[in-house]
Amino acid sequence: QVQLVESGGGLVQAGGSLRLSCAASGSIHDIMNMAWYRQGPGKERESVATIARSGTTRYADFVKGRFTISRDNAKNTVYLQMNILKPEDTAVYYCNADIFAVTNIGFGNYWGQGTQVTVSS
Repeated sequence: QVQLVESGGGLVQAGGSLRLSCAASGSIHDIMNMAWYRQGPGKERESVATIARSGTTRYADFVKGRFTISRDNAKNTVYLQMNILKPEDTAVYYCNADIFAVTNIGFGNYWGQGTQVTVSS
């Protein structure tokens, strides 16, 4: 059974920083893309940042220059360093990954349970 478990959310003042972590566990053969999404109050879930196995990254325009995605392939973990946080960054942040589990035939797409980030003004 493959699981993604996020941590690092919390309450922070505007201008502050938080670092989110997401660890994949279970019988994993390979992990391709890893990503962070978010869903704000009353909003659709949206992509924040993506990182390929090679380290190539992509960011949503609204976080460029403020957020940094990284990964540790040895630990099957993806991180999101969030700086200069704004009240509009308030959301539940979800980890997402394309994982080839040992018991699967191919890659499957997995989601974490989400971690709340609240930015006060």
